[in-house]
Amino acid sequence: MVSSPSRGKKRSVAIEPALTISNEQRRARLARRQAIAPWARLTDQVDTARAVVALHATESASVHLALHARMTEVTVDQIEAALYTERTLIKQLAMRQTLFAFPRDLLPAALSSASARVAGPLRRTLVKEAQAAGLAIDGEAWLAEAAREICDLIEREGAVTAAEVRARLPHLGARTARSPGTKWGGEFPIAPRILALLGAEGLLVRAENAGHWRLNKPTWTTMASWLGEAVESGEPAEGYAELVRRWLWSFGPGTEADLVWWLGGTKTAVRTALADLEAVPVLLEGDRIGYLLPDDPALDGPEADADADPWAALLPALDPTTMGYREREFYLDPAHVPYLFDSVGNGGATAWWNGRIVGSWVQDDDARVRVMPRVELPAHATRALHVEADRLTDWLDGVMVPAVYRTAQRNGERLP
Repeated sequence: MVSSPSRGKKRSVAIEPALTISNEQRRARLARRQAIAPWARLTDQVDTARAVVALHATESASVHLALHARMTEVTVDQIEAALYTERTLIKQLAMRQTLFAFPRDLLPAALSSASARVAGPLRRTLVKEAQAAGLAIDGEAWLAEAAREICDLIEREGAVTAAEVRARLPHLGARTARSPGTKWGGEFPIAPRILALLGAEGLLVRAENAGHWRLNKPTWTTMASWLGEAVESGEPAEGYAELVRRWLWSFGPGTEADLVWWLGGTKTAVRTALADLEAVPVLLEGDRIGYLLPDDPALDGPEADADADPWAALLPALDPTTMGYREREFYLDPAHVPYLFDSVGNGGATAWWNGRIVGSWVQDDDARVRVMPRVELPAHATRALHVEADRLTDWLDGVMVPAVYRTAQRNGERLP
């Protein structure tokens, strides 16, 4: 079981780095702390989510695949139970306007900080779009009324999908222009984004999935009814500090740039959190400054994992480890970035050997997992990756997982 990060004893932040940590040491820590290596796998879904702070959930299947990759044994039914029956993992829009599955105890911190940062711009955008589309002269009032109607609908009928909202409340079926002039632009229905806003603000939450586990088709209900109680969020600075604390435990040492990227926050928010935590600076390869918690065992001497057995892993698209850093050179050759990440930093499915990304993986038409290496590997590494491919193939049991980058990765093409 991965130990939870603790506040523990405090040390003063040093002016000079306390020690030097090599890339090899960082990769060894990543294997253990994030439960990626087969010898570091866990047995509990919530412990596993905590090992990476929270699980990426923009693609529904990523939650299941990320848990499977890090657990000795888990079934789809057990994962679904954690999400929708026990409700120990809660899907919440947060860092970088990305959907995550958070351990329930971390939800207040996320709502007060990263989710609130997402909600503000989203609300302002919806107000402007409603006015530009002629839906209302006063966009704020229109949005407030729409929120009231949706909540009343849920009160009457229980959890609803976005399609059911549009069917029951036809005037919310309008489409508005978004990001005109860009390749992501177009006209989109406004109801799903109202639901997303109310979720970011903590009023609503994604409840049961109305579709197959590999597809996103959420139903929506009130946060209070889903959890049995209202979620009390605190001060933003406290929320950011808690998110940064957990990131440093699982992903550290990392740089300020890594944290700004992962958190989707400002340098000011990150620096304040580091100061509040009395984070200790350490020197990383490339003369970069990284940070550790003041009670991190590495500050008291070398950790044993540096001599652990080599390992292989297959991680899904948008996996927390792949997406956890901005400065990725210690685990990814920059020459491979265009083939594994798109232009805005979204990572596809990845194959790992001993702490480095060495390629990707895809499913063939018969649903078998096939590794696509981008480097020449020793025979024992190839065998280990094939073991992981067979393990994942058996677990998927014929289910084809949608993947935006499947064709490009299969053909060795650069991602868009």
